Amino acid sequence: MDINVLCKDLLKELYKFSNDVITFGEPINDDRLENFEKSIGFSLPTDFKNILKKHNGISILGKEILGYDKQFQSSSLEQVYQFEHFEVANKMPPEYVPFSPDGRGNHYCLDLSRCDSDISPIVFWQWDFQYDNTNEIETCNYSFIEWVKEVMIEWTLEDYNYDGSEK
Repeated sequence: MDINVLCKDLLKELYKFSNDVITFGEPINDDRLENFEKSIGFSLPTDFKNILKKHNGISILGKEILGYDKQFQSSSLEQVYQFEHFEVANKMPPEYVPFSPDGRGNHYCLDLSRCDSDISPIVFWQWDFQYDNTNEIETCNYSFIEWVKEVMIEWTLEDYNYDGSEK
């Protein structure tokens, strides 16, 4: 199926959630993401860029996709990338783009070394584990779209309804 259709279908599902439980960032209508790609030396997958350009950051009951810009300060996509690659003792490989923190210092990341232009596998980076090689790092989802469906939508719907009421 076409990646643009998959992104639209994913957003339709996210739009079912009440504004009381989900927050969508404003669209990105400039070349910030392309400049970020140049700065890190890797291309972002189409599914990720499409969603971020439509909504610069998404948050649903504590689960979030980082937005890109100074308005997010130290929790922006570019600042978290900078921190996790250059300012910590256990640095991420350069091809990993942390886009969603788990609240414990770990991150879900795009693995851009395996990006095929439309999609990239999602890995789970543990900040306190010393990896001997990248093969040890858990690949948790085949794509960003699959990650959003599982982590943001399915995990939320296990305990809450679309309107935010508990099940």
